[in-house]
Amino acid sequence: MPLNPRPKTPVSFWIIAVLSLLWNLFGCYDYLMSKLSPASYFAANGMNAESAAYMAALPAWLTAFWALGVWGSLLGSLLLIARSKQAAPAFALSLVGLAVSQLTQAFWLHPPQEAPVGLVLTIWSALVFFLIYARSMAAKGVLR
Repeated sequence: MPLNPRPKTPVSFWIIAVLSLLWNLFGCYDYLMSKLSPASYFAANGMNAESAAYMAALPAWLTAFWALGVWGSLLGSLLLIARSKQAAPAFALSLVGLAVSQLTQAFWLHPPQEAPVGLVLTIWSALVFFLIYARSMAAKGVLR
């Protein structure tokens, strides 16, 4: 018997971990489609030509922060499912990517078509929730 037995993993943990994975897979899909098939993807999502051109012209460094946000969240979800303490740092890194990419656009680049406020708040809320949740589960010993 181990000296420090791990606490039983609650069912709610698995529900939240799977929901985080599904949520973050959508972000990955959005990123990939924006890079692989931008014209049809942007048109299908109601973006006008000016907004599509803006997205295509994003500086590489800003695209890198966007990628960090998206792929960092996916990594965080996978690490959460693997019950790894590294989920929290992955979500924190993702938050850095989100903050840099969204704040740069909001206060410096000013996209021609702003994302709906509700969507932006939902993205921020979900990521902050997953970060806090991962830290909480690590503190409770659910994550190793």
